[in-house]
Amino acid sequence: MTAEAVQTQQPLLRVRDLKIRIQMDNGVMNAVDGVDFEIRKGKTLGLVGESGCGKSLTSRALLSINPKECETSGTVAYLSSSEPGAAGKPLNLLSLDPNGRQIRSIRGRKIAMIFQEPMTAFSPMYTIGNQITEAILIHRTRNKKEAKKIALEMLSKVGISDQEKRFDQYPHEFSGGMRQRAMISMALSCNPELLIADEPTTALDVTIQAQVLELMKTLQQEFGMAILLVTHDLGIIAEMCDEVAVMYLGKIVEQAPVKEIFHNPKHPYTKGLLRSMPRLGGNKSKRLDSIEGAVPIPVNMPPMCGFYERCKDRMEGICNAQSVPATQISGSHTVRCFLYSDQHGGE
Repeated sequence: MTAEAVQTQQPLLRVRDLKIRIQMDNGVMNAVDGVDFEIRKGKTLGLVGESGCGKSLTSRALLSINPKECETSGTVAYLSSSEPGAAGKPLNLLSLDPNGRQIRSIRGRKIAMIFQEPMTAFSPMYTIGNQITEAILIHRTRNKKEAKKIALEMLSKVGISDQEKRFDQYPHEFSGGMRQRAMISMALSCNPELLIADEPTTALDVTIQAQVLELMKTLQQEFGMAILLVTHDLGIIAEMCDEVAVMYLGKIVEQAPVKEIFHNPKHPYTKGLLRSMPRLGGNKSKRLDSIEGAVPIPVNMPPMCGFYERCKDRMEGICNAQSVPATQISGSHTVRCFLYSDQHGGE
């Protein structure tokens, strides 16, 4: 195995038992409940699931930018390859002061984020150039001319023409696709090791969506960064990701390499998501399959499978009577389902 191959096998970020609880008037909401995953250097992990499954809260927890009412616990072990003397010494990001100097030196510089909605993520009060150079001035250089030069280069890399003019324009003067490109340029302006992309193609038409995804892949190859791609679109997952973590009701219910997920899905929820995808050349008169019901609100949930009420394969007295353990199907494929648990006569 080459040195490069060994490096891509190393985890850049290791998340263990991540929990996010929110105190509500009628009880405690377990928005994220014991999530485990790893993001490897230079690779893309897809976090997929319906709205309300906890994907955005999970991604924001990695940078400690969730609202104050979110009580977060667990471990987010970050292993930077560029910090002097940091080799082999993971840093638990959740142990840092959310407003302290150390975590602020990582946000934007080592770990950057593309937020979900490009229409509102930029401040309408400042120019695009001002907002891109802010991170550069904080993390890379104090020289304003040099910062502007870097920002213009990044705008060029993401395919925005007439950069000098666009640099001094405000967000409302950009189209949705241009705003998304500008946000990518801002996220990548400090050459991060990890890019968190939360629904990076929301509200974009199909043509612009394809361009943005291709841009992300090109920049990933150029900068060698890892990507955490948060989406509900399995088509994007198939195109972009090396590994997939399927999330439902605050838990990772299935995790495997992307080809394994598409060709050998195990969890009934994963199978339902795949059946609901439109396919080229399919029967036009046939309605797409759908998963009946909706994601429940995880307030005061009893120990049971969260997918129980919507599952066609549920087992009375088992799935609704206890928490579901993770079962290892193969070396890189795990699933949370009693259908595959030895304890209950699974496969």
